[in-house]
Amino acid sequence: MRQDLLNDALVTLRHADLDGKPRVEIAPTSKLIAEVLRIFREHRYIEEFTFVPTGRGGKYDVTLSRRINSCGVIKPRISVPHDALERYEARFLPAQDFGLLVLSTNQGVLSHQKARELKIGGRLLAYVY
Repeated sequence: MRQDLLNDALVTLRHADLDGKPRVEIAPTSKLIAEVLRIFREHRYIEEFTFVPTGRGGKYDVTLSRRINSCGVIKPRISVPHDALERYEARFLPAQDFGLLVLSTNQGVLSHQKARELKIGGRLLAYVY
C-alpha cells in the first residue's frame, strides 16, 4: 500500500539514476508529481517527462540526465517564511548554491530560488542535488 506518491516517485528517480538507466516510468501519478518534475526539468536534473495515459490513471515516462546525486521528500512538510529559506538550504542541501528545495506556495510549486525572488514562503516538499 502506497502512502506517499511523491516519495515513491523521487525514490524511483534516484535509484534509476544511480543504476545508470536512461529512462524510468513513474506510476501512479499526481499533479504534484508533475509540478515537481517540471521544476527538475527547468533546472536540468531530468531531460524530459511525458504523461502516458494507461486507462488506470496514467504514468510519467521520464528521460534522465544523470545529474541527480540525491533527492527526496521533506517530512514533515515544514512551513517556511521567505526570509528563513537559507536556514533550510543549509539543513537539506550539501553546499551553498548547490541543489534546490521545492516549495508549495500560494503561487504554485516553486524552487527556493524563485520563491526568494518573489519574496514568498511556503511549505517544503522536496530537495534535489
